[in-house]
Amino acid sequence: MENDISLKFHQQLFLISEYLVTEDVAALKFLCTDLLHLSKLEGVKSAADIFKLLMAQEYLNVEDTFLLAELLYRIKCHSLLEKLGYTKEKVQERLSEKGRISPYRQMLYELSENITSEMLKEITFLLQDHLPKRWMILSALDLLILLEKQGLLTKDNVKILEDVCITVSPDLLETIDCYKKGKDNKAANFTQGFPQVNLEVRGEFSNVENESKTMKSYKMDGPHRGFCLIINNVNFHSSQRKGSCKDAEQLERVFTWLGLDVRTYTDLTSREIINLMETWQRVPDHKDRNCFICCILSHGKSGAVYGTDDRLVSIRVLTSHFTAKRCPQLAAKPKLFFIQACQGDKIQRPVYVDTDGPTPDLSSMQERVFLSESIPEEADFLLGMATVDGYVSFRHMEEGSWYMQALCSNLQLLVPRGEDILSILTQVNEDVARRDSPSGTKKQMPQPAYTLRRKFIFPIPMAPPPSEQHQCF
Repeated sequence: MENDISLKFHQQLFLISEYLVTEDVAALKFLCTDLLHLSKLEGVKSAADIFKLLMAQEYLNVEDTFLLAELLYRIKCHSLLEKLGYTKEKVQERLSEKGRISPYRQMLYELSENITSEMLKEITFLLQDHLPKRWMILSALDLLILLEKQGLLTKDNVKILEDVCITVSPDLLETIDCYKKGKDNKAANFTQGFPQVNLEVRGEFSNVENESKTMKSYKMDGPHRGFCLIINNVNFHSSQRKGSCKDAEQLERVFTWLGLDVRTYTDLTSREIINLMETWQRVPDHKDRNCFICCILSHGKSGAVYGTDDRLVSIRVLTSHFTAKRCPQLAAKPKLFFIQACQGDKIQRPVYVDTDGPTPDLSSMQERVFLSESIPEEADFLLGMATVDGYVSFRHMEEGSWYMQALCSNLQLLVPRGEDILSILTQVNEDVARRDSPSGTKKQMPQPAYTLRRKFIFPIPMAPPPSEQHQCF
């Protein structure tokens, strides 16, 4: 029996290691630097090697897997936590009691996640006199490890980081400042020096003393506001999303009015949607823009949307193309995604109301597609969902969807009043929640999720809103 338990445990570790890619292994090595000897970590080639070292030091065993759960949580591999019997929320609850990764190590890793490839080049240039000649620095973690090896960076001395961040990206100083305050104050509401509140909004380095500080806004005063993509899937193999063109037209008018360069794409397959994200990820003009917006109108299922070929595309995969590392031109800039699609099973359709639910005849392979974790973990994202996970969203076959029409209406009403996007989406929630299907028995509740670090406020357009322009004709 004991052998069976041990075998199952090692099988779990093997499966987890198979999911982890090279970047994940590098992150695990870095986070374990304070726990395992450097000479042993240097020989690590896979996640399984790290697990063996942790077991040898009795940090990991059948009875206690929390350290591994914490490590997976830190590198944002939350979907793997269930293999250990944890959830993201359960790990968060126990960090204050059982967390082993030091605040210093957390801070450095968080910093590395926000250093883009362009920033890394600039930092390396600034520190060229402090670094060994001909030393290959391929990542921010490589740089941090090298600085530690040379004694230029310690838990009690982070001045070298502060100096380069001031020059390269002052926003990065917030992470360092929060670490220093937590270290100096040893505040009771910090887990090993860090708060466990507002994790989704500001990351793990939120400053709990910022009540007296006015929240900053994203820069939105450039000559070019940004690009807005609209993907409008209407014609599927087995259905037609009537009323969706009404949404697409209204979105195009409103976001053009707000100063964005709008591009509309109709009836894309799953592969075409991914190809489009890959294309826009590489657009160099993002560098001169303030933000990026993408609106997707389609059928959907939990954590995913359908292409017109009835194949699913994970929302998480779509948003991942625009992270700071994969799209450095949009680093530290807000990325907004608005999704009009069901996120659950179909329901009985009332008269004149259609649902953006899954289309029939799915293959068993599609049913097994892994769709969790649709909410982006990286900073500066906002994901506006038409409905909460597991439920349908409604679309009038002539007037358009409840969610997108409420979004467009409230943008036109509240942007001129100077409201930020989260306040606007709260009003959208209220408006959609009030609506009933014709039968009076069906409701809908939208859900925004975000990792914005600042307020997002559209500059007030000089022209009147599209709805008022339309009334003039």
